[in-house]
Amino acid sequence: MHRLDPARDHVIGLYRIVIGFLFACHGLKTLFGLFGAKAPAAVGVWPGWWAAVIQLVCGTLVCLGLGTRAAAILGSGSMAFAYFTAHLPDGLFPIQNGGEAATLFCWSLLVVAFVGPGRFALGNLPALRRASEPARERVTA
Repeated sequence: MHRLDPARDHVIGLYRIVIGFLFACHGLKTLFGLFGAKAPAAVGVWPGWWAAVIQLVCGTLVCLGLGTRAAAILGSGSMAFAYFTAHLPDGLFPIQNGGEAATLFCWSLLVVAFVGPGRFALGNLPALRRASEPARERVTA
């Protein structure tokens, strides 16, 4: 397993990008009726339209690596809410109640929140710039 360690941050970054992209696509589908949706959600209707806004915004932020942990926590919580309110009444297990996507997004985003953004995150740019700047000596008077 130690041979895989050098790729860890790269794989975490790619995982974050894919999860964020898929979550944002889920929001786009609901908000705008894209990707095979029957119709867009009615503006302002609770909870569907608001959930889709959270999916689009949080998915985009997670994908880009901006405010990753906060966006992932909010997205994870929204999917837990969706599972318990929309899916659980139809059966206990996700395979029974159609809640596989909600469950997978919930846990995947929770992992991102705890593991962090990994590589390729735009939120890492300020730290990278500071690390690449030459050390400046203090000028004493």
